[in-house]
Order: sequence, then structure tokens, then C-alpha cells
Amino acid sequence: MRETQTVRRKVQFRPVRPAGWWCDLLLLAGLVGLTVALAADRLFGVDRAVADWAEAHRPAAAYWVAVVLNYLGQGTPLTLIALGMGVLLARRVRSVRPVLPPVLAFGFTYLTIGPLKVWTARPAPSASVKEPFLPPEATLPLFQHDLPVRFAQSYPSGHVANAIVWYGVVALLLTPLLASFGRTVPPRLVTVVRLVPPGRRALHHHLPGVALVDRLGGRVAAGPRPGPAAAPGAMGRRAAAPPAAGGLGPSPRCSPRHPRVRAMERLARRLG
Repeated sequence: MRETQTVRRKVQFRPVRPAGWWCDLLLLAGLVGLTVALAADRLFGVDRAVADWAEAHRPAAAYWVAVVLNYLGQGTPLTLIALGMGVLLARRVRSVRPVLPPVLAFGFTYLTIGPLKVWTARPAPSASVKEPFLPPEATLPLFQHDLPVRFAQSYPSGHVANAIVWYGVVALLLTPLLASFGRTVPPRLVTVVRLVPPGRRALHHHLPGVALVDRLGGRVAAGPRPGPAAAPGAMGRRAAAPPAAGGLGPSPRCSPRHPRVRAMERLARRLG
């Protein structure tokens, strides 16, 4: 009996939409233009008006919903979740590739958005009602380096960037991770993971902790949203078996790699 060989599927990257670099360059130009406008105090009135309106129209229900959902944009938990998914998938597919997305995402946010927040040194609009208790007209201008860093790192919004970058990584790893367990992910679930966390940041206007322009800056600084989740075979050398109907894949005991299958093949060769 001829020993069955495991066929490795060639890695095929899905096309990026929109194609080309024009969207990235457009977002970069938007970030530069937005920063220049803020430095010239062009958008202070808009930001202050949005913050004051949110403060005056903040029912208790919306406040607590925003407080709870605000934790979904914290960078540290999202980093640990994405890294855990990457490590688990790396063990399943015996490849280091799944660890690269969370590592690169951390490096991207740490080396770009973090220094930009420190350099711009912009307080949040809520700095007028809590520490450091600035006058309302002094809450939003850039380059207030005389303040402690913890009070002047509002621009661009880190929560918005986290919602875009880290939930994109989670969506990227979710499909191949579940496929390695013989499960499928409904496309709608991936869409929800990609769109709901960034969209729910609009609820945070009821807190008014972060200005409107800070959110726009976080959006353009985070770049375009990633495309669809990666194919199961694109994350490692061992491609996951295609799932059967109902979302359940074939048993791993039927795989040619399983020791029992190999033992039965050796026994058949001896008997033959």
C-alpha cells in the first residue's frame, strides 16, 4: 500500500481592497491636514461644541453603556487576547506566522500612535471638570508640554485606533483558529467583529472624555480596515481540513498524520 502524502496548499493572499496605496496616502494626508488645523486652532469651536453638547445630553443609561463599552477599546486586554490567539494558532498549525499579526500590530501602535500622542500633548475636553481642572478654553489646544503626560495625550484617540487595529487582528486570526479545530466562522460574525467595535466608539461621545477631532485622528492614524479574514491555509504550513456540512470538520484521527493511521498502513504493508 502506498503511503498517503500530505499535500501542502500554496499560500494565496487575498487581494487588498481598495487596491493600491492611494487609500493609505489619502489617510496620511488627512492626518497631516487635521494635525495642522489643530495646531492653528481651527477646530477648537467644533470640538468644544461637541463636548458641551454631550455633557448636556448624557442620560444615565447612555453613560453607563458608554462606560462598559469603553473597556472594549483598552489596548492591554486586546493585545493579550490577540497574542493568545496567535500563539494558540501557531501551536495548532506548527508555524510562527500566526504570531506575526499581533506582534506587528503592537509595534505599529507603539511606534506611531504612542509617540504622536506624546508629541501633540493635547488634553481631553474633560480636563475642565476633572484633574488637572483646566479652563475650558485651555483643554483642547496642542503642544501643552508643560502638563504631565498623563493629562495631555488625547490626540489621536487611542481607543479608536485600538478598535480598528486590534479587532482587525482578532478577526484575521478568528477564522483560521476555529478552522484548526474543525469549526467554521459565519461571515457575518467576522463582519460584526470588524465593524461593531469601531462603530460603538460613537457612544463614547456621551462621556465627553475624548474630543471629536481626536476620534477622527485615531481613525486616520489607524489606517484602512483590514480585508476579510485570512484563509485557513494562509497562516501555517499545515492547512486545516475543509469543514463538512454543519460546521464540523473531519476527525483528526482520519488524517494521514495521525499515529493510528500510520500504524495501520505499516501493518497492511507487512501483511501484503
